[in-house]
Amino acid sequence: MKPLFTLIVSAVAAAAVSFSTAGEPLLAIPGKLILDAPLTDGVKPPFKAAKGKWESSDGALRGSELESDNHGAVMRATQELGDFIIEVEIKFDGARSTTLTVNAKKDHMARVLITPKSVVVQRDDNDHEGPDKAVVFHRVAADIKPGEWHKVRMEMVGDTMLGQVDNIIGWGSNELFKQARIAPGVTVAGQSVLFRGFKIYEATKNPKWDEVRATLKNEVAPAAPPAGAVKGKARAKKANK
Repeated sequence: MKPLFTLIVSAVAAAAVSFSTAGEPLLAIPGKLILDAPLTDGVKPPFKAAKGKWESSDGALRGSELESDNHGAVMRATQELGDFIIEVEIKFDGARSTTLTVNAKKDHMARVLITPKSVVVQRDDNDHEGPDKAVVFHRVAADIKPGEWHKVRMEMVGDTMLGQVDNIIGWGSNELFKQARIAPGVTVAGQSVLFRGFKIYEATKNPKWDEVRATLKNEVAPAAPPAGAVKGKARAKKANK
């Protein structure tokens, strides 16, 4: 039998995890639900598939990269957003990586990048081959088990974004986030990832964000090369557009 003290500490730790991930506001407070897409019946408006193969599978939507595309699979919703919260569930089934992403009108804006071994929260490169560079706010090793569902969340209010995968949370601020946000969606590098329950809410800033932020610690671990990635920087960049 475990000592009473150990049981109490374990209970407190479990409560802390559930408090931070089961409905307590982080950066944003959800408002009106503006998109509720179960993704159980293929790609339906307002979503459009730009690249890759997308098909219904086991009550979800399966996205797979096509080698002939020379580009990761991409599916985006055709709408503009104000301050928002996006939620979706993902399940790896062989893919190298997936992202939950939103664009600026000119180019990319922000993403939560997930592999089976890592989570990255970042402000994107906004001009491709120009001088602008991506800014990584949070990059950590993770155990995102294939064959299991994982919850992914992106919040953006004003100049600040927050990304969450299960209990992993990172955040950052950048002037780019004040621009118009468009084309929320997902990408897949490799084959394949399943998606379900894509939701977007209008959002307002949590008045206790400063308190919440003080409890969050960003880390930037060294970037590991993607599994099987031997085709150079350009190929890796295309896979996650």
